[in-house]
Amino acid sequence: MFHLYILYSETLNKYYVGCTGDLLEERIRKHNSNHKGFTGGIGDWKIKYFEEFFTKEEALKREKQIKNWKSRKLIEKLISQSSSAGSEHPDP
Repeated sequence: MFHLYILYSETLNKYYVGCTGDLLEERIRKHNSNHKGFTGGIGDWKIKYFEEFFTKEEALKREKQIKNWKSRKLIEKLISQSSSAGSEHPDP
């Protein structure tokens, strides 16, 4: 199983979009560890949204789609739709 996920850092007031084949909890733990890179050293990343896929290609395609939006408003709309409607793959 592969996951597309969106993290949020209150410290940075930013979202991070990624995908993984690892366990989602383990991947978030790695993001919150002290490492080099965009998410490293902050330690307050929280999962706001995720989707599950059977293949890596599907997860990467969805990650690219969301990153290409380049829109905080669309990401926040996606997150709010999933929490209110319970839809697995809402599309703003």
